[in-house]
Amino acid sequence: MPVARRNRRQTNEVPDIAFGSNQTFEQWQGIEYVVRSLSGSGSAKTYRCPGCDQEIKPATPHVVVWPDGDDDATHRRHWHRVCWDKRDNRRSTQHRGGMPRY
Repeated sequence: MPVARRNRRQTNEVPDIAFGSNQTFEQWQGIEYVVRSLSGSGSAKTYRCPGCDQEIKPATPHVVVWPDGDDDATHRRHWHRVCWDKRDNRRSTQHRGGMPRY
């Protein structure tokens, strides 16, 4: 007689994020960030990626990143996924208005 599988989560296990969520938490420069993946299908606006200083056109998949605990949208930034993943490999050069990219 086969033994039944146990599919229930242990009571002491707490997931970081909800199952199937498109949101993760990542550390960068000592700060915890919320990183949310967007498919781009609902986007009708053009954003500027702080990693490469190029536009993210509407309907382009990308990520939205903000510091954990920042409940308003003041520090929310839209990044290309590859730019966010490679953010430590880029030079910190000056861009529009003399402001650094990061």
